[in-house]
Amino acid sequence: MKHVMSILVENKPGVLSRVTGLVSRRGFNIESLSVGPTEDPTKSRVTIIVIANAVAYEQLTKQLHKLTSVHKIADLTNDAAIERELVLFKVAAPPERRGEVIEIANVFRANIVDVGRSSLTVEATGDERKLKGMEDLFRAYGLREVTRTGKIAMARSPKDV
Repeated sequence: MKHVMSILVENKPGVLSRVTGLVSRRGFNIESLSVGPTEDPTKSRVTIIVIANAVAYEQLTKQLHKLTSVHKIADLTNDAAIERELVLFKVAAPPERRGEVIEIANVFRANIVDVGRSSLTVEATGDERKLKGMEDLFRAYGLREVTRTGKIAMARSPKDV
């Protein structure tokens, strides 16, 4: 099963290395990894996606809790969570086909961030399905390059007032 982990850690050199090292030493492949500072400049949030069964995942979280630099671990797998990813597509787009590529970008609420002689670079954010749909459409024009960030996630706010 795919698990989305949100880990609040100290914002210090070496912390990310210790966290990812522990995950990889336990035999897990990190499917996605994203890290950045939080509203508190002394802390960073690490979002890791791993595939593991329930028992192995529980062992992993117990080991992570033992690291002194780890403050909190949230499993966003089954929670109502907001998940986003950023992707840059460099699409083959000679002048006579640019309008079509721009229209696809507009439908997906993406932005054109660079224009070359025979290509357009499109920036898009969204969930995995949206970005995969865009990629499939752009493949028909010729993808020259694709760069993706790791997924970030946050629990949704409670609905009760």
